[in-house]
Amino acid sequence: MLEYILFALIVTISWFWIDTISKRELAIQLGKNLSKQFDLQFLDETVACEKITLKRNGKGQVVLLRSYEFIVSSSNNDRIKCNLSILGKDLYSWHIPPYINTFS
Repeated sequence: MLEYILFALIVTISWFWIDTISKRELAIQLGKNLSKQFDLQFLDETVACEKITLKRNGKGQVVLLRSYEFIVSSSNNDRIKCNLSILGKDLYSWHIPPYINTFS
């Protein structure tokens, strides 16, 4: 019985690890898209998971809500902290604070 519990634990941890890596890649892609939409330079090595919680999606299923922080720049001299949240596989929310666009 202990072997089954350990096996289930290993499978669950492996799934969570792989899912976390794929969601970070999704967060990078979504951050790039948001940055491009607002004429910002995306600093892709700055994506970090801030929080993971459980939340119900539109279908009533309990899924993971992951909140990520990333940094963009409106010039080469400033850094703007931004956030996005992924609910399951979908973009749930995002925030880019006001900035002055100096690239134009």
